[in-house]
Amino acid sequence: MPLAELRGILAVVGNTPLIELERLAPDLPVRLFAKAERFNPGGSVKDRSALSMVLNRIRSGELVPGRSTVIESSSGNLAIGLAQICAYFGLRFICVVDARTTQQNLAILRAYGARVEVVTDPDPVTGELLPMRLRRVAELLASTPDSYWPDQYANPLNRQAHLTTMREIAEALDGKVDHLILAAGTGGTLGGCAEYIRQSGLTTTVHAVDAVGSVLFGRSTGCTRLVPGHGASIRPKLLRPSDADHVVHVTDLDCVRGCRRLVRREAILAGGSSGAVVSALDRIAPSLEPGSNVVLILPDGGDRYLDTIYDDAWVRRHFGEVAELTQDTDLPPQLVSDPQELADIGHR
Repeated sequence: MPLAELRGILAVVGNTPLIELERLAPDLPVRLFAKAERFNPGGSVKDRSALSMVLNRIRSGELVPGRSTVIESSSGNLAIGLAQICAYFGLRFICVVDARTTQQNLAILRAYGARVEVVTDPDPVTGELLPMRLRRVAELLASTPDSYWPDQYANPLNRQAHLTTMREIAEALDGKVDHLILAAGTGGTLGGCAEYIRQSGLTTTVHAVDAVGSVLFGRSTGCTRLVPGHGASIRPKLLRPSDADHVVHVTDLDCVRGCRRLVRREAILAGGSSGAVVSALDRIAPSLEPGSNVVLILPDGGDRYLDTIYDDAWVRRHFGEVAELTQDTDLPPQLVSDPQELADIGHR
């Protein structure tokens, strides 16, 4: 059935709001928009990929509700999207995570009925946890009858899901999307959006945001990454570097700064990769044409990062004292709301 015919909670995957941001970068002579993916029912852009990869298999008869098992490796958001979808369709779900996964995410997965396996020992060759997670997935697939690995890192249905993401953006702006800034991870969002742009003949410049230390668009620097959601220690098969017209690398501290700035200026509580996108905007700003439409894809909300990115003690522990993160010095005076204007809004 088409997505439009889905019922229940899954019927509201997609069609997330496009919010105009007037306060984030008031000095930029552009119109700035945010595609707020936290409004998907599972709380992130990964709901789109999860639904695409599972629904296709149900339609083909390869996944049978009440009998089949879905097995996947995920650092958080895809896992939660899959857990909700599997719960809705009556599929068993086994999720392989690692020791960096937050207790909150683990609790959400278990609330949906998922079985969670936590990998604690890194790969002895690379020192990374992802190879060990993928190894455990392979072991579970071999020992679990009627099981399916969506494999977000290689499944073309991941990319396909984001044709819709870009279509929603383009339709909301009547096709005038001059710049798109998004976080790159599996290559799904990047690939699907880039493919729609090509198919539709749009002139959008795609800016991919990667993590310092990631291997997506070059060699890893070997540094430890704390903020999940973008970047990778293994280059996914799904990734096509040519889908990006421009690549920006950001640090974990950049992510924290971007998140804190977004919530102070726009009252949008967003996740780590959203902070990466916000920080990348500053690097891209000199190349933005006056009057252009610039869209930031914000992959998830910040409620799953309250004990990390938004916790001052966590920030101090990892980055030392960062004064601007705890002081309200970032809001220009002209952006402080006029009380009379607020009163007028209340009477409209």
